Amino acid sequence: MAGGFARRPALDGVRAFAVAAVLVFHGGLPVLPGGFLGVDAFFVLSGFLITSLLLAEVADSGRIRLAAFWGRRARRLLPALLLMIAVVVPLARWLLPPGDLPPVRGDALAALLYVANWRMIFRGSDYFAQTATPSPLQHTWSLGIEEQFYLLWPLVVLVVLLAGRHADPSRRRRLLLAVCVTGAVASTVLTALLYRPADAGRAYYGTDTRAVALLVGCGLATLLYPRLTAGRTGPHRVLGAATVVAVGALGWAATHATGASDWPYRAGFAAVAVAVAVVIAHAVLSPRSPTAWVLSRWPMVALGRVSYGVYLWHWPVFVLLTADRAGFAGLGLFALRCAVTLAAATASYVLVEVPIRRGRLFRRGGRLAPAGVVAGMAAVAAVTLVATANTSLPTAPAQAAPGHHGRPVVVRSASPAPVAPVHRAGRQPGTQPRIDFFGDSVSWTLGTYLPPHPGLTVHVHSLEGCGIATLPDIEELGGPHTNYPGCTNWSRRWRSGVADDPDVSVILLDRWELMDRRLDGRYQHVGQPAYDAYLRGQLDRAIGVAGSRGAAVVLLTAPYTHRADRPDGGLYGEDQPARVDAWNGLLRQAGAAHHATVLDLNRLVCPRGRFTWSIDGLRVRSDGLHFTPEAVQRLVAPWLLPRLAAVATGR
Repeated sequence: MAGGFARRPALDGVRAFAVAAVLVFHGGLPVLPGGFLGVDAFFVLSGFLITSLLLAEVADSGRIRLAAFWGRRARRLLPALLLMIAVVVPLARWLLPPGDLPPVRGDALAALLYVANWRMIFRGSDYFAQTATPSPLQHTWSLGIEEQFYLLWPLVVLVVLLAGRHADPSRRRRLLLAVCVTGAVASTVLTALLYRPADAGRAYYGTDTRAVALLVGCGLATLLYPRLTAGRTGPHRVLGAATVVAVGALGWAATHATGASDWPYRAGFAAVAVAVAVVIAHAVLSPRSPTAWVLSRWPMVALGRVSYGVYLWHWPVFVLLTADRAGFAGLGLFALRCAVTLAAATASYVLVEVPIRRGRLFRRGGRLAPAGVVAGMAAVAAVTLVATANTSLPTAPAQAAPGHHGRPVVVRSASPAPVAPVHRAGRQPGTQPRIDFFGDSVSWTLGTYLPPHPGLTVHVHSLEGCGIATLPDIEELGGPHTNYPGCTNWSRRWRSGVADDPDVSVILLDRWELMDRRLDGRYQHVGQPAYDAYLRGQLDRAIGVAGSRGAAVVLLTAPYTHRADRPDGGLYGEDQPARVDAWNGLLRQAGAAHHATVLDLNRLVCPRGRFTWSIDGLRVRSDGLHFTPEAVQRLVAPWLLPRLAAVATGR
């Protein structure tokens, strides 16, 4: 390598530990809840290696050949990414629930352009997109940050060298070190300023906020470069003692940090980066130290060599290889996922990455290199567009936006039996019954997808993302969440909905009443006495609002759901059948107390007493939660609409 900066096996060991931590974290094993910090180790190592290479090139030639540098990065990283996307996107079309597929197109294109981290931040405000299960390409956010770094950092180094072109090399390195320190401090401060406990996405995915680890690595390379190139290595007691402290700190962080922890955003990411930098420094400056010995063992080096492919493939494998498909969960599922990941990564490394790096397709300076890059990206983009064709997220009509009445859906369909006019005080003779739907997004899909039915007028006032439980601290899919804007005003918004004086108010509530929420200082859920008392009060209020103009109230039982698997393959709390049963029990109690009608929707769409995707070949759920239009029209409507008509006309 240029400038005498040779390959060091211990650095492969750092990669191995980093990717292993990420695997354990994404596998849901409780031993490393902070395994996500392995990504920061990758960032530190990337900053260290890239800066070392740039400094070596300057020492050898006095300049930086930007095109050649970017070309090497493309040959190293792009082919494996193209292969992964080309395989995963068609598999997602086949294996993901239809409701979770639409975001994959944008995720794939963002990954191709290395802007996936900003895609995660600015994904849009559509409720269905926000609450989708994790995309099989979500992990490419970190690749986006690294590639943006590879694009910009050589330019920064070039500017610093030009600014100090008349100074000696040591002074130029000090100037570069000052840039690294200043940038790392600025990134740390910005992270703290942008962090929001209820939505940490901007602070977690931002290139500017996560730059601290990269810049710590850059600063380390700037400090160590003179010693490494001069061969001044050997025992270093002070650094050895610091490494013991750093390893202890990293162990504590990996076993105590969680996705809900605040401290990583309060200079914690910076502290982790510094600890990783200390370990790297000891490994390379003291190649005979215990640190270097552990990191240089052949299993660590072997895993480190394929760590890029392991990272690329592990997340799609973990998302698509579910407990349902494997037939088991827990450690067995984790082991199977890791085996499949290693097989895919090894095949990619042997058959794609190494041949292309050493072959002619992306040869340095060759005319075919740019053409190969463009052709590869275009081919994968075409695969993405074809594989995700004819998919779209359900979109609420504009008239159903928060704070507005839903425009009536006049139902005129297929049933041969017309509905008799309603006879109520204040109604004109011969008026057709009015049915209003209230609830959350599940209720919205049901009311919106209803087919025509003779003599009924349907209004949909359901609020996407809003139930009647409004306690602000929520656990959703194992992570922190809070109410969407306007949800705490659900009763006012429902009351404006009943202003059209419905004959029947239909209430369907599901997801938001089943989640853990903080009550009396601790997280509780339906089925626990204090939380049940809270929900009874909210139900009484909901039924009172829905029937405040004299409408008959119909309560639909909540169906079983399967929105997403936990990392270990089990069910999240809000998908537990016991919680659904407890909630439906509260519904029946409230129905009896208020003389409301309770219709067992759960029994209809889960006929065997458990969640099901399909009934007699008919897809019932689009994403494990919401109904498909076909299921509403062919299964639910023939059962539900006649019953609502009977309630409306008093039959």
